Order: sequence, then C-alpha cells, then structure tokens
Amino acid sequence: MSLGPAHSVTAYSDRICSPDETWSRIEALLPRFGITRLSRLTGLDNVGIPVWNAVSPNARSIVINQGKGITDIDAKVSAAMEALERSIAGEPLVPVRRATRRDFAAAGEACLPLDIFVASGQAFLAEDEPFNWLAGRNIVTGETIWVPREAVCLDRTDAAPRFWQSSDGLASGNSESEAILHGLLERIERDADRLWRLLPRQKRQATAVDPAGFADPLIEALAGRFRTAGLDLRLFDITSDLAIPTYAAVLGDSGLAARKRPLFHDATIGYGTHPVAARAVIRALTEVAQSRLTYISGARDDLFAETFTRPLAPETLALFEAWPGAAKTYPAPVGDAAALLAHCVERLGASGITPIVAVPLGDASLPVRVVKMVVPALENPEGARRHAVGPRALSHMLFGTT
Repeated sequence: MSLGPAHSVTAYSDRICSPDETWSRIEALLPRFGITRLSRLTGLDNVGIPVWNAVSPNARSIVINQGKGITDIDAKVSAAMEALERSIAGEPLVPVRRATRRDFAAAGEACLPLDIFVASGQAFLAEDEPFNWLAGRNIVTGETIWVPREAVCLDRTDAAPRFWQSSDGLASGNSESEAILHGLLERIERDADRLWRLLPRQKRQATAVDPAGFADPLIEALAGRFRTAGLDLRLFDITSDLAIPTYAAVLGDSGLAARKRPLFHDATIGYGTHPVAARAVIRALTEVAQSRLTYISGARDDLFAETFTRPLAPETLALFEAWPGAAKTYPAPVGDAAALLAHCVERLGASGITPIVAVPLGDASLPVRVVKMVVPALENPEGARRHAVGPRALSHMLFGTT
C-alpha cells in the first residue's frame, strides 16, 4: 500500500522548508559533526513505513540516531537532524558564563538552578558555588534566564554528571520557531505520558480510541499497513489537562495477549503530540513503526542483551485488551510554526505552567537551529534524579488531578 503523493509535506507539516530543501541545507554539515553515514531501515520490516538511521561513531551520547516520516526523504532528514542536534548538545556552540547563584542575584539577573534535574547522589547547587551557565530566554516575557550548562547538554562521556541528562526537549529546526515548537511539544508529550501511566489500569485502557474516527486518509493508510502486516494496533488518547492532543500507539503481533510468555520487545510504543490532533496521531503511528524497527535492527547502542530476554510488563500487555472508543475533538489552530507555538504557550499559561525557557545550543551561523526547552513545571521521563516526580505527578497521585 502506497502512502501516495497526496500525503505530502504541505498537507501535514509545519516546516518552512520541504524535506529536500532541508537536506540540501544540512548535508554538508554532517562530516563536521561526526555523522558518517545514513541507512534506510524500512526494508528490515514488512510494514513499509519509512525509517532511517544516522551513525555518529564518536558521539558523546548515542551513536545510532533514528528518524521516521511519511516519505523516505522525511525519515532520512529526521534521522540526520536528530544526529545533528545530539552532536551539538554534546558540546554546545554558545558562550559559557562562570558564576554563582549569588552573582546572578547581585546583578539582578534570573537563574534557574534546576533542582528537579539534579542527579541521584549529587548535591543541589549552593548559593556560592561557581558553576558554568548558559543563557536561555523565557519565550513568554523575553527575559534572559541562565541555566546550568550540565543540565541542558548531552554528554554521556561524563561518568558522574551533576545533573540527569536527557534528550527530552532537545530539538532542531530550519528556524528558531520550528525548533522551539518541536522541543516544547516533546516536553508536553513526556508530561502527558507520565500522568497517563499513573492512572489505574482500567482508566488507562478507557483512553483507547479508534484511528478510523479521525477520518484522515493518511491515518487510515498507516493503520492499514499495520493490519496488512498482521499486527495489532491500539491507539490511546493520553492528552493531559493542557488539552494539546497527545497519543500513544501500542503495537504487537496479532494474538500477543494470548501468548504465554511474551517478551519486552514483542510490543512497541510510539508517541505523538501536536496542536492538530491528526498530526499528533500520525506522529505516534510513525514513531511506533520506528520503535519496532529499533528492536528488529538491534543496532541502537542503548539496547542491551537483556532487552531481548526480559518479560513484557503486564501493564503493557493489558493495553491490548482495551476496547477503542470514539475519538475526542480538540480545537485545531491553523498557521505556521509560530502560530502553533503561540497556541501551545497560551494553553500552558492557562494552566499556570511557567517559565518556558528556550536555550539555544548551536552557532547562529549554522543553517539549522538547535534548542533545549526547559519547562521545570512539566513532568519528566523516568530517570536517575533526586526528585523522581514533580508537583503535577504528586497532585495526580494524591488527588487524581493536576
């Protein structure tokens, strides 16, 4: 089944450039940032949804970076952009300021010590402790806010980092608005997933929705590929109180729920968040195809031998028992990346989520922009942090609300 020419970048993308144009802008950058080759993984599976990877042999984080999309060039560019943003985040190309928290206070400047990101076993930043900081910008007020460099970079060569390191909120784009939008959407997605996973099993299953309810030809084409491949798909609306559409797609072999000893890699999950619900679903469906190919290829260096022998969690297996209901509708903003970003910022502001900080990491002379989005009030993925959860998750656990 072909996804067809009707499913072009113009219909489903908020990028200012076509993927071919983006590729022409970044191709020459790849050797400079240690990216030696790109590979098309699509044919390793029988689904046919495009997935590529980009290889960075001496990377400071993972070597294998993946990308997915509607078309081959979408997936190729996605993989290359992820490799670029990770490389730049490993060694940001922006000035560092050495200062203490007290220095900022004395100068009347704002800083965020980001206690929520301090790693397990590490101390919080003291008032008089010199540290390296990077300049961020509150995208609502325009105010400069300084953040610890180690809290936003991605350098796995540091054996004992002071801060928990994550690619969550790290994004690239053809423009700053693009990069900020997609980094912020990832933060919103992680927050929604964290809250969804705190729901009791029955309530979590009740969020299942029927992909056909979106009446979108591309969603139907993607779901049809999974059916043709003999796979069982479940789609969950995990949208939080922020009302920015977020979905989780769970995929496994048909009849997986009846298998006696299913393994962890027998089920995969993909997420998608976007102000336009159909685009969020498409992101979830293409990402779950990418996740499946991660296990099939076995090449990603954050996969370990035990990944392929550990049992599948009962809570994940139970998702296949969910009976899909009708899809909810959400207000769908229109416009470019800047307009979509304004919608997201408005929704966050309505819920009291502040500050929203964009930290540029790349050289302004580059044809792409790389940012790390820092939104401390949103929940983070699981990780080795002193603070396992934030206030939204605590409220959810104690009162069932955020």
